[in-house]
Amino acid sequence: METRPVEREFSNGDVYSGQLKGTLPHGKGKYAWPDGIVYEGDWEEGKISGRGKLMWSSGAKYEGDFSGGYLHGFGTLTLPDGSVYAGAWRMNVRHGLGRKEYCNSDVYDGSWREGLQDGSGSYSWYNGNRFIGNWKKGKMSGRGVMSWANGDLFNGFWLNGLRHGSGVYKYADGGFYFGTWSRGLKDGSGVFYPAGSKHPSLKKWHRHFGYDDTGNFLLSHNSTINIDDLRTSKAVSRSLSELTTTSVLTRTSERYPDDYWSTSDPPRNFLHHGPSSKSARSVDSGQSEIRDKNPIVFEREYMQGVLIKERIMSSIDMSHRARPLNLTKEVTVSACVSFLGGKWNHYLMLNLQLGIRYTVGKITPVPPREVRASDFSERARIMMFFPRNGSQYTPPHKSIDFDWKDYCPMVFRNLREMFKLDAADYMMSICGDDGLREISSPGKSGSIFYLSHDDRFVIKTLKRSELKVLLRMLPRYYEHVGNYENTLITKFFGVHRIKLKWGKKVRFVVMGNMFCTELKIHRRYDLKGSTQGRFTAKNKIGEKTTMKDLDLAYEFQMDKLLREALFKQIILDCSFLESLQILDYSLLLGLHFRAPDPLTDILEPPNEMSDQESDSIASVDVSLPREPAIPPKGLLMVTHEPNSVNTAPGPHIRGSTLRAFSVGEQEVDLILPGTARLRVQLGVNMPAQAHHKLRQDKEESGTVELFEVYDVVVYMGIIDILQEYNMKKKVEHTCKSMKYDPMTISAIEPTLYSKRFIDFLLKVFPEKA
Repeated sequence: METRPVEREFSNGDVYSGQLKGTLPHGKGKYAWPDGIVYEGDWEEGKISGRGKLMWSSGAKYEGDFSGGYLHGFGTLTLPDGSVYAGAWRMNVRHGLGRKEYCNSDVYDGSWREGLQDGSGSYSWYNGNRFIGNWKKGKMSGRGVMSWANGDLFNGFWLNGLRHGSGVYKYADGGFYFGTWSRGLKDGSGVFYPAGSKHPSLKKWHRHFGYDDTGNFLLSHNSTINIDDLRTSKAVSRSLSELTTTSVLTRTSERYPDDYWSTSDPPRNFLHHGPSSKSARSVDSGQSEIRDKNPIVFEREYMQGVLIKERIMSSIDMSHRARPLNLTKEVTVSACVSFLGGKWNHYLMLNLQLGIRYTVGKITPVPPREVRASDFSERARIMMFFPRNGSQYTPPHKSIDFDWKDYCPMVFRNLREMFKLDAADYMMSICGDDGLREISSPGKSGSIFYLSHDDRFVIKTLKRSELKVLLRMLPRYYEHVGNYENTLITKFFGVHRIKLKWGKKVRFVVMGNMFCTELKIHRRYDLKGSTQGRFTAKNKIGEKTTMKDLDLAYEFQMDKLLREALFKQIILDCSFLESLQILDYSLLLGLHFRAPDPLTDILEPPNEMSDQESDSIASVDVSLPREPAIPPKGLLMVTHEPNSVNTAPGPHIRGSTLRAFSVGEQEVDLILPGTARLRVQLGVNMPAQAHHKLRQDKEESGTVELFEVYDVVVYMGIIDILQEYNMKKKVEHTCKSMKYDPMTISAIEPTLYSKRFIDFLLKVFPEKA
């Protein structure tokens, strides 16, 4: 039917002038509503589609693309307050690349998703501050550089608008701090180079943190600062005047509210901060002459923004000792993977990403269905050859030729859905441009471990024997995790094998990271319940070392119902493993300590601690208050409010919110004052009090036992469940029993192993007196 120009007024007051197709607007036309809204532009069979201009009675106007009645495509929206957005739209919301100029003269230029900043982008505040980097849901998250108008600059990692992870803070006066942050606060080890001291080559640091040689910022994959590479073993006494300066800076410059960084609407102005502020300059001025003559460097350790340990050393010594950033520590591996080093290890990571992307992409469109016995069989495999130049089914790539095998794809597809894991998120975490990073192995297995860039997934190489155990136990495992949503047993998301062109085979399993949390894990333990050899040499203990049974100097007291839920599940999980004749499994335990507020006021003077104490891993312990008048409260349990916490399932958590006796047996959230509100689940965000028994002289052994008590947040899960009690383990048990007490060694019959494991944990988590 031909379109024809008309002018029509409707009974409700609407007026249309333009072309029609039948009775519907079609082609060019202008439509005016009684409330003052006017649209002029293209129509398609009664719907606004094409190019046009829409004006509201308030003075707002949009000019650009439309589709099906929605703002869709590219266009410019101008609001009455003067703010302007020019960029991509999808279904009436900003989505894609675009630039928004806010009414207060702030400007964001970058990627949007569902109306919020998401992806790479730059935000410039009217006061001269600027952030360039990654965004997620309207907040700075990921890699990024923040520069302040006063000359301060932070280059590192962010989470929900706060500094979180490793980074470099450059002060306007020329000082640098290399370290780690947690939710906006310094947390962990770091090195501070005052102005005038010699620091490592900035070119090397800039390249690691995303700068090219001209100083332009580039987004990069690599993420880890190895503080050990900045550390010197020589300890000297602290300067009290410098410590006073540090305390002032810590109190005045470390924290900003979340809404300073949320820019879905224009963010509020915030003041510059750091040692360039007037108060810091006045305090620090007395040190400048000393620094010029004898420049010094500070090695520091923080807990939630509180300085708990500091050593001073010569910056000249540090500059000679410091090396460029090591992104991965050297890993000692077994013969099965010892050939993987340098570029071969890089190729292996690329192959792994290519294979998982292919497998998940192939299985995801298959209609969901229940698994069958055949899905667990030896025929349930996806196999594909990936030549470097590509093929009819695979894309070209920059790695080496390899064969790919995916085991039981339908089973693991259903497991991922059972764990409420989105297939697209899974692929983006493991196969995204940010890549994987290698981490050192905490055990004797010689396995290589990779961590996804967002810390959600751990990928571990498997021995052939471990693969066989996993495939044999898979039907029972599938049933167990389906029946018990609170299970503490490791989540498995996929099992794969890569065969390289010269015939070498490498097997992998993808698991959830039990320490994927917004809180910093200060201590890590691998607990089996055995004692023979279960300790860590003091000279091998670092900030991220996973320690063992004999290293654990704490007992943990929990709410009555939380503890009951914990041991109910531990007994169920151990019974399951016992039925499969599995042993050698561990409870992986992570602790987040809450530092008391008055910590800076009661630090022990440095001359009262020996060098051995100041360098030990117990530095947190010796620095905490011995006998506070009022025990500091660092944790608070309140009734669960789903709208106040993140209830999305994570790579480790899947179960329900736990109930606590202390809040009337209601579901509970955990509040960390000034930090976060978290949902309490089994093995995740569980509050407890850690009791640490103090050493006493023999003369005082008859007196009352003394304890330090700390508030902690506990994370845990059962790992290493792929060792059967086979002939090799039986021989090991016989041989070691001749030399040691049979009940102290790891290799014992599964029923005894399970009982000993549970009995040990009952002592670690005793009932409240």
